[in-house]
Amino acid sequence: MITGRQLKAARILLGWTQPELVNKSGVKLQTVQRMESKGPAHSTHDNAQKVIDTLKAAGAIFIDDGDASTFGGSGVRLKS
Repeated sequence: MITGRQLKAARILLGWTQPELVNKSGVKLQTVQRMESKGPAHSTHDNAQKVIDTLKAAGAIFIDDGDASTFGGSGVRLKS
């Protein structure tokens, strides 16, 4: 499950501000702020998917907590 911290980290790694993510994803600023602070589960499925898809399309890779290559933690990286 993708967390709010991962969303924020992905946005920052891409060098985007919250307003830039809003423009690229088509969701409201308040939605992005809520998702980054409380997690995507605190938004509609459609809005969460728009934000996640936008970040992934720009090169963000979300790493699950259970992925053996993460040394036991979730995270975000960019495609090389």
